[in-house]
Amino acid sequence: MHDKYSISQDPYCYENSNVLKNKLNITDPIELDDAELAFTALRYKEYSSTISSIESFNLTHLCSLHFHLFQDLYAWSGKIRTVDISKGTTRFCACLRIEVEAKKQFSRLSKLIDINSQEELISEISDIFCELNIIHPFREGNGRTLRFLFEELFFFLGIDFEWPSITKEEWVDANVCGYNCDLRALNKIFTAGVLPA
Repeated sequence: MHDKYSISQDPYCYENSNVLKNKLNITDPIELDDAELAFTALRYKEYSSTISSIESFNLTHLCSLHFHLFQDLYAWSGKIRTVDISKGTTRFCACLRIEVEAKKQFSRLSKLIDINSQEELISEISDIFCELNIIHPFREGNGRTLRFLFEELFFFLGIDFEWPSITKEEWVDANVCGYNCDLRALNKIFTAGVLPA
């Protein structure tokens, strides 16, 4: 049986199932999705940022955000995945390369504070977001954790940001386009999310 990430008998899933093993022992995928939404929404509201430097935005911090959001559900929350995954025709970073590739992208963040043009800043942020999404460091919850991280990044940079209201299909399409080296849709989403000063 293959799950949505095209893995046959994924060790993260219950045997002969595409449902992720979880602390609540939920075996119904819809029920697990509902539990994820409820628990992550609660944990999201509880979070208070303690970031004090741009260098603190790194893979360790991303892992801590993933743990914060998913700690109620998965024993592996906050841990780098140990299987290779793909979604449709999108192949994500090999698990053995995650740390190296993520370090490259996080090292780019320190240059953001020197960018004066909002257009240039959004372009750079869109590209880094896209690359981190392609790395897809966790078995599940990558999108939510990355959006959480980038909200915090905008806050740190002193920019009021709110994710624009778009459909799931628009969001997925924008990320697929980014994977195929077309960042226009992601740029548009990030631009729309920046609120007037």
